[in-house]
Amino acid sequence: MSTTHSQGAAILVPPVPEPPADDLGFFQTLKGLRNDATQIWSKRTYSELITRRRFLGRTTFVLNDPDAIRRVLVDNPENYERTKPTIRMLRPTLGDGLFISEGQAWRQQRRALAPAFTPKAIEALLPHIHSAIDEAIDELKKQARRGPVDLFTTVQHLALEIAGRTMFSVGMQHHGSRLREMVVEYGKTLGRPHLLDFLIPLRWPTPHDLLRARFRRRWNAFLDEVIASRHAERASRPAGDLLDLLAAVRDPDTGIGFTPDELRDQVATMILAGHETTAVALFWAIYLLALAPEVQEKVAEEASRTANLANLGTTAELTYTRAVVDETLRLYPPAFVIVRQARGADRVGKHAVAPGDIMAIAPWVLHRHQGLWRNPNAFDPRRFLPKAEPVARYAYLPFGVGPRICIGAHFALIEATHALAKLAGAFRITLADDRPVFPAAVITTQPDHPAAFHLLSR
Repeated sequence: MSTTHSQGAAILVPPVPEPPADDLGFFQTLKGLRNDATQIWSKRTYSELITRRRFLGRTTFVLNDPDAIRRVLVDNPENYERTKPTIRMLRPTLGDGLFISEGQAWRQQRRALAPAFTPKAIEALLPHIHSAIDEAIDELKKQARRGPVDLFTTVQHLALEIAGRTMFSVGMQHHGSRLREMVVEYGKTLGRPHLLDFLIPLRWPTPHDLLRARFRRRWNAFLDEVIASRHAERASRPAGDLLDLLAAVRDPDTGIGFTPDELRDQVATMILAGHETTAVALFWAIYLLALAPEVQEKVAEEASRTANLANLGTTAELTYTRAVVDETLRLYPPAFVIVRQARGADRVGKHAVAPGDIMAIAPWVLHRHQGLWRNPNAFDPRRFLPKAEPVARYAYLPFGVGPRICIGAHFALIEATHALAKLAGAFRITLADDRPVFPAAVITTQPDHPAAFHLLSR
């Protein structure tokens, strides 16, 4: 960790591993993909607009050029599909839900799901969000009296609880621990890339695919149990959660809704993609506030000036807190890389693209690119305040961009901003030791160890 100075004010530069000086070889790259993908991009990637290299006999492009990113994700997205390893690793947990589906199936799902994620629909879910945050703070007050607190585990449970309440109108006390156990089990083993994932055609199952299929059967049975439990309690619960909205959606053209299997895949996508990414973003925001106490005090002051956070349907009155969240997503984007494979020939910048070429847009690199950001490794929320210089288009992609931009982005931003404001308003947060926390990017950009924090009630 270090500090830099801007207009006389000290600015935090949080600790991150030094990128490798040179491009990695095959086995080093595979090791990085399995353990921490932030280490697979060499120093030159952070200064070049397009970096070209060979991997497994294919040409791979790392795109930091805004025009090239626009070409792949916005102007010509139909030419770029998800890669074999991505599908192999994600389909066992997400099925054929919105995140994995392609082409017409994706378009139908996106159109059908859109009404469930409008600002008005999300505003109706705010009571669920705030009740979970308030209960988590009450529990943290008890834990803090006993000593240092593992806030990563806390925010994981909080994000999962919010997902459960907004999805099912019920808490996750009966299902949360089992869900977390299964997610952790999969992420530590089958959710990591293996050599055969790259080499074997998707239609041929690898040994890991067989194990993933076995996991999927257990996972589907668990989700069916959760959904059945929710349906059994429906008579005593008011309508209005995400499951009600998903069950009610109909394709505008056909009028057909989701089948039970399709509904289960959408539920899995919303729970996993939603709670896992929000939890890591919230952890990194808390960590940065602990390293930058003056920023933390500004967030706490803003929270104290806001009369009733639970009544806010947006983040408009939490301008500074929202800027902290945005800057956290820049430095520690939960979705650290977007990978696509070219279906047909194309051109990005000065480079010809052949069928099968790999396009990597890595927000981890893009957000720290020396040519796109001033002092790119520094934590400076002022970048995202209303009067700041506008961020360059396609230089900031925490939720992707184009037709496949994350459908839950607005929900995630409200959840993270409100949770951070309430936590900083309730506690003065400091680290319990000086050990730096580094990213370990595998499925999401998680911390390499569960840092301990001291919490002092305000």
